[in-house]
Amino acid sequence: MKKTLIAPSVLAADFANLQRDIEMINHSEADWFHIDIMDGVFVPNISFGMPVLEAISKHAKKTIDVHLMIIDPDRYIKTFAQLGSTNLTVHYEACTHLHRTLQAIKAEGMKAGVALNPHTPVSLLEDIINDIDLVCLMSVNPGFGGQSFIEKTYKKVKELKEIITRNNASTLIEIDGGVTNRNAKQLAEAGADVLVAGNFVFKAENPTQTISDLKKLLNN
Repeated sequence: MKKTLIAPSVLAADFANLQRDIEMINHSEADWFHIDIMDGVFVPNISFGMPVLEAISKHAKKTIDVHLMIIDPDRYIKTFAQLGSTNLTVHYEACTHLHRTLQAIKAEGMKAGVALNPHTPVSLLEDIINDIDLVCLMSVNPGFGGQSFIEKTYKKVKELKEIITRNNASTLIEIDGGVTNRNAKQLAEAGADVLVAGNFVFKAENPTQTISDLKKLLNN
């Protein structure tokens, strides 16, 4: 039985106590740090940029999973590699030459991810699935935390899993948006490998315990 990974979303952390929250993730049962970079153009919000990621990288002791919600991500691939990104995910909708972008990410020694907005069908990845290390399915509209989970996501996960299996690919499926203890198990059973959890973790009374409880729910 595969283990489902938990990636707390730093976007939901307390930015006035960022080092404290980074250390919390380090010492918790979480597997990855999920970092959302937004430019205010591709999505209507602006999150944080290179200096904050650099500061996080200095303290983070786990996989750094960077999700670019920006236009023209190719300009910054080398920079994100230098800042310590383990995985770099770009949006399908932002890449005119996706295959070339994925090759550029891998050339910098990172795992290459592709994110899909809720309206984008997974079938578009069929021809390129073997070049993708990670597909991030947005289960909310990208740009803001705290949104409600889109129920159609379960169906998309199953469809994507079929594409991965059919092509004998080793691509991981990541779910980003509205993940809680009410949908986590069902997502894992549908085929999800990584669950991004933001508000559910950081707004909890005891984030460390919340992560632990989520891991138990998923992997027992």
